Amino acid sequence: MKRRLAARVAGTVLLAAGTVAALTMPATATETAPPETLAVTQLEAMQRDLGLTREQALQRLDQEAQAARAEQVLRQSLGSVYGGSYFDSRKGQLVVLTTDEARFDEIRAAGADPKKADFTAEQLDGVVQGLNARAATAPKAVTGWYAKARDNSVIVTTRPGTAAEAAQFVQTAGVLAEAVRVVESTENPRTYAVVGGNAYYIGSGARCSVGFSVQGGFVTAGHCGSAGDSTSQPTGQFEASRFPGNDYAWVSVTSDTPTAAVNRYDGSTVAVGGSTEASEGSSVCRSGSTTGWHCGSIEAKSQTVQYPEGTVSGLTRTNVCAEPGDSGGSFISGDQAQGVTSGGSGNCSSGGTTYFQPVNPILSAYGLTLLTQ
Repeated sequence: MKRRLAARVAGTVLLAAGTVAALTMPATATETAPPETLAVTQLEAMQRDLGLTREQALQRLDQEAQAARAEQVLRQSLGSVYGGSYFDSRKGQLVVLTTDEARFDEIRAAGADPKKADFTAEQLDGVVQGLNARAATAPKAVTGWYAKARDNSVIVTTRPGTAAEAAQFVQTAGVLAEAVRVVESTENPRTYAVVGGNAYYIGSGARCSVGFSVQGGFVTAGHCGSAGDSTSQPTGQFEASRFPGNDYAWVSVTSDTPTAAVNRYDGSTVAVGGSTEASEGSSVCRSGSTTGWHCGSIEAKSQTVQYPEGTVSGLTRTNVCAEPGDSGGSFISGDQAQGVTSGGSGNCSSGGTTYFQPVNPILSAYGLTLLTQ
């Protein structure tokens, strides 16, 4: 039985059967809803956490939706010379990197800003995978690594005064060292203790939260329970779970109606419209029962984290704050599901870093269908 040490609780609500007609259908389209349809609460949170006016928040959501569509097209068309991409909030535009300057006009034609890259996204992913393969040999001071498109490099984070140890780890791993940058950081990533509250309960009463509703149940964080564990409120069972390595699970339910909505903890919800992956630099909001609804930005993808319980890879790094009790909750950008809370460091008083497990790999791993409105 894995230790259930991480409940950052909140997430997609499960409405009691018979209390409301659930407007649910399988996710087929991933087009982002017009920002004007988003509730005032979401816009207010973006204004508060990102320092935007209402008009700026609406404009940014529209720009980010366009960026996500352009990123999908250019990632495929550029192929082996694609160097990554990120949303530049100052310009309100997607920036796409490539190792081939002859493709700049193609990038501009798609509505993005081109930038020369020294390394391809495939090379950076290779570095991350190479470090992942040697994770068991990483010094305890090394807290993680991730590919950052804006820097066109892989960042290895390590505790203050230990840069030399981290650099030696990179060299020993035999990866493309010139693509790596070692950064000393006081961050201490961790999962969080399961706490009591009104979400879903595992076994004798430990609590985590629903991530997103799928046909037959919901997805959540893998550290919350093992396959075969029972749940209550709603009544169900963990059908599959993975942690460490990844941090995801899915629970089938026999009570309550899975509903395509995320709790804002103000008496309202936001509808889930799909699961189009947002670009690095895009805004993202998190739902949590301890700290409520908070927003921030996606800082990097392909993050590997060295938790005390083991290494987890493939996470997304954000600057959204969270605290114990927020674990397992939903990350959503506009109306597009992004992932479920895994862990992090800091708090909502001083700020911090929070990682989420992307939702699309969960759906793919278990053959699940996201519920959307």
